[in-house]
Amino acid sequence: MAVRRRLRFSEEQCRATCRELDQPEPAAGGSCELLADDVGVRIYRLYDQQSGLYEYKVFGCLADCPPRRLVDFYMDLDFRKCWDRYAEELYEKTYDGKEVVYWEVKYPFPLSNRDYVYIRECREMDVNGRKIWVVLAQGVSVPLFPERPGIVRVKTYEQNLAVESDGKSGSKVYMYYVDNPSGSIPSWLVNWAAKSGVPAFMKDAVKACRNYCRT
Repeated sequence: MAVRRRLRFSEEQCRATCRELDQPEPAAGGSCELLADDVGVRIYRLYDQQSGLYEYKVFGCLADCPPRRLVDFYMDLDFRKCWDRYAEELYEKTYDGKEVVYWEVKYPFPLSNRDYVYIRECREMDVNGRKIWVVLAQGVSVPLFPERPGIVRVKTYEQNLAVESDGKSGSKVYMYYVDNPSGSIPSWLVNWAAKSGVPAFMKDAVKACRNYCRT
């Protein structure tokens, strides 16, 4: 029963993500750091003292990427395997009437790869006459995907996306991401991810999205 309750997202969760499109971007400084401002998007990293985890927020506009097409790109796991160099395995299976995603992420040697098991949901919302697409994802534990030897299971994972038209032919985007990679992560990898890894990944994602929208 506990799993069944977790395999749903509430209306308020969706609307809270929609509201982020209208919020001001974080002010860099203190616990908030601007990691990148490139290809039409800005990536912020915020340190949560209570959880001890880094949260990431992305704001931006993608010209020539219509909202519906952008969401299709975001949901297309097969296409992601074509452009995401870190995706070792990525697929969906049905459990208890819901699609559950398994995702294994490559980590540099000598660290163990990480894997995620999560559910996601895409909704088209009408917010005061505005059409907004929301995608919510959250880590779950289900018997369908037991932990694997040699791979570290990431148990804390959340990702939220909100997309609407920019009033032209593109999209206005907000994204939130947090996870706990568990295990011992060396400081050099944390620094590399902040300065190079995350910005490079986002640049690859934006490029792939634009190619997807042209097809």
